[in-house]
Amino acid sequence: MSEKLIMLTKKNACLVFDDGEIIRGYGYGATGLSVAELCFNTSMSGYQEIISDPSYSNQIIVFTFPHIGNVGVNPDDNEAVKASASGVITNLKPTTPSNWRKTDSLNNWLIRKNIIGLYGLDTRELTLRLRDKGAIKAVICHQENCEFDYLKMTNLAKEWSGLNGLDLAIKVTCDKTYHWNQGQWLSPGKFNNPEKNKKIIAIDFGIKKNILRSLSDLGCEIKVVPATASYKEIMEYNPSGIFLSNGPGDPKATGKYIIPVLKEIIKYTNLPIFGICLGHQILALTLGGKTIKMKTGHHGANHPVQDLKTGKVEITSMNHGFTVDPKTLPLNVVETHISLFDQSNCGIALKDRKIFSVQYHPEASPGPTDSLYLFKEFINNLL
Repeated sequence: MSEKLIMLTKKNACLVFDDGEIIRGYGYGATGLSVAELCFNTSMSGYQEIISDPSYSNQIIVFTFPHIGNVGVNPDDNEAVKASASGVITNLKPTTPSNWRKTDSLNNWLIRKNIIGLYGLDTRELTLRLRDKGAIKAVICHQENCEFDYLKMTNLAKEWSGLNGLDLAIKVTCDKTYHWNQGQWLSPGKFNNPEKNKKIIAIDFGIKKNILRSLSDLGCEIKVVPATASYKEIMEYNPSGIFLSNGPGDPKATGKYIIPVLKEIIKYTNLPIFGICLGHQILALTLGGKTIKMKTGHHGANHPVQDLKTGKVEITSMNHGFTVDPKTLPLNVVETHISLFDQSNCGIALKDRKIFSVQYHPEASPGPTDSLYLFKEFINNLL
């Protein structure tokens, strides 16, 4: 057997846990190593949107669905350019893509984005372990020469702080304010309300493009501002409403600089506010509630959520590792939605004000569109 063939049969990638456990496999995508939190995602589609979602910053995604990469990638499905997951783990090696929208393979795309891929692991066993033990700090590594410093990787995982207390929004937010006017890829630039007479300020904690597309399709003029924008900077645009985006990291850490701004907006204006995911958690903190780190978090496109007012159940897309503690909400804040998986909080609203937020992703991408009505509700609230 030739030396080249022998190298191809060697396991050239690995996953190293903070307790020193090592799982070997085969690499694809970028080479190198990355330390992050390990989580699993149960979606059966939309891997490109998931991997490119800034909310997965500093996370290694274990996909429970085996066929990842089969439809390739394309520019329209990128949820962001600036940040993405630290690594991906799949049961099978990504296959040759076959789809009319593809422009490249998952492997090439991961290389360009400097994201490490690892396959050949028992992802079912890994998922069950995460379910039972909770999120795990780990290092993912891909080296073509198969030379690994396991002690170094174990120490990196041990010494990494984890997501608690970590402000990642500051890393993924936009560098400067910009205008957004793009609709859905099926009908780019086509709006239900071409007059665009409502102006929204979207505070970017790691915003997904499909959120902006969903708002654009309802005829809004959108200005996206950095997470560090001041009250004065925001109000200079004379907005009709404020949107708080999704994003990665600990909401308490991000809240140190954005909560005072939101308190001013709520105190001195009557502007409607709508928050999603991290934006939901930050709004809850602003209103006097508290957030806590979840054991495993919720990551997938199949999570049932109940609207407590109507009793209606929505199938939703989720991606979060922190949650709002409903027991800490003040009397002027009502819990509006709960997860039917674990009864964790999934929505709040401020009484007598047009201010509300949800923990899940009504824009889907990937996922069901049961909750798109929330964007319309926000638009109807605009001044």
